[in-house]
Amino acid sequence: MAAPLILLPPSEGKADGGSGAPWAPGTMAVDLDESRERVLDALVRTARWSAARRQQLLGVKGAALAAATAANASVRTSPTLPAVERYTGVLYDALDVGSLRAAERRRLDRSVLVVSGLWGLVAPSDPLPDYKLKMGATLPGPGKLQTFWAPSCTDALLGRVGPGRGAAVVWNLLPVEHDAVWRPPAGFAQYRVKFLERRPDGSLVAVAHWNKLLKGALVRWLLAHPSAGPEDLGEWDHPLGYRLDPARTERGPGGTTLVLVQV
Repeated sequence: MAAPLILLPPSEGKADGGSGAPWAPGTMAVDLDESRERVLDALVRTARWSAARRQQLLGVKGAALAAATAANASVRTSPTLPAVERYTGVLYDALDVGSLRAAERRRLDRSVLVVSGLWGLVAPSDPLPDYKLKMGATLPGPGKLQTFWAPSCTDALLGRVGPGRGAAVVWNLLPVEHDAVWRPPAGFAQYRVKFLERRPDGSLVAVAHWNKLLKGALVRWLLAHPSAGPEDLGEWDHPLGYRLDPARTERGPGGTTLVLVQV
């Protein structure tokens, strides 16, 4: 069976440094370089903005703003790391790439694409420099990044899914901000996942703080079970005690949402 396509967000946190050559066109798995060049040029120019304007764009201040500005100013010349090593954050910590089996690591490279405000679509092994840019940002030239990336990213993703195109199942684990870039046709079959935790009174509420950690564990399971479909998720014992509740499955024009409940 064809490997699934798993869509992930990048992380806010990035690892420092790297030993790879600076980013260059032709080094990433999905060819969106013409668009990447436009966003890169616009991002580098923001390093000359006032501190107040950069703070509004990047969402950080103080030492974090200085570090982010320096990273963005040198984004074309700084060393690179594979994307899956550059991205740190809760989801990627839970994914724990270093502990994957060799076959799972190969599936990661074939199955996962990260939706990025700077790069569009990123494969796990793509070389990335340090940078900071949110998908919700607006840059002079490209404009609002969600709108800018939507046509090219949607076309590229549709080229990866469907009969004879390499991916049989799409697992969409994107937050709303990044999901705006992916605009499949109406009725497109894809799967989302929602986690519900129990309050002390027994009522259920959507997980907020630990949502990324829970999704990281799900990605590990999908890589270990590449032929798994939504019906197989019921056999999974989530490490933090969440189980699929088929009665809560939500079906709509944006796909099917599978609900896992804390037991």
